[in-house]
Amino acid sequence: MTRALLFPAPAAALLAATLLAAGPALAQAPAAPVPPVSVPPVPVPLSPVPEPLRGPWFQGECAAPAAALQVTARAVVRLPADGPARLVRFAEARQAEGWTVGTGRGAEAPRFMLRGTATALETAEPDAKLRDDRLPGDTPLRAWHRCPAAPLGLAGLHGEGISFLAALEGLEAACSSGATPEACAAGIIRQGDVSGDGKLSVAEIARMVRGATWLLAAAEDAPPETVLATGGGGILAGVAVARLTMESLDYDGDGKLSAAELAQDRAGFGGATGTEAGRPLRLEGLQEGVALLRGVLDGLLLER
Repeated sequence: MTRALLFPAPAAALLAATLLAAGPALAQAPAAPVPPVSVPPVPVPLSPVPEPLRGPWFQGECAAPAAALQVTARAVVRLPADGPARLVRFAEARQAEGWTVGTGRGAEAPRFMLRGTATALETAEPDAKLRDDRLPGDTPLRAWHRCPAAPLGLAGLHGEGISFLAALEGLEAACSSGATPEACAAGIIRQGDVSGDGKLSVAEIARMVRGATWLLAAAEDAPPETVLATGGGGILAGVAVARLTMESLDYDGDGKLSAAELAQDRAGFGGATGTEAGRPLRLEGLQEGVALLRGVLDGLLLER
């Protein structure tokens, strides 16, 4: 008798964050109608990184760079060959004297500055105490250049994570406030569908979980060896979470998740209005029945 692999709670949380909590559209129900009130418009300070500056940048020889920098529309991640990663996702960004100045979340509100062209980039990471009107001040500048391709080892270590970082921005856009459940579910499929069949397979869900695991490691300033170890653990956890998700949401049993299955019971919220016939069950009895069913299922899963 062997025990099936059980995934830890953090892995389940990763999947939930990836598939269902990318935004409020899938995870939250619409609020009850309230009388309209006069609310002044909230300005949107985010100015995305100019498109010519996005993509991969390198320091040193292209065959063995000392560091890599990935720039997306709303984030940067610096990946030294022998030091901790640094990820800054911009809560706000602005243009100032030729610089794009992005500010991250958190108590320290880290800032990351970029300027350049499509082939040459300069960055600065000013101290938190430096005033905005004095940027970049004496902050050291880093120079970056393009390479024809990333080295194989670098691509193998960080490729899925960087892809997920860009996909996460797409998820946030598709599932932003005001989005419908259908649009959010379609956005999840669009970002995770590698094969192009319009559905998510176990492997595609596992890929998203591995990318989310990498993202969390980079956000914690993890060194390369920790990122590598996290990636290895993410392979097993990703498959376990993906299989459980498939079994939980694959209603038609075809082995893949469609946008309709992801949006099930979330689209058309409130449309189920009940039936006049019948009498209410005791909730205590219903709870006992659920507990009994859960015990049977746990036994089937664990006692193999």
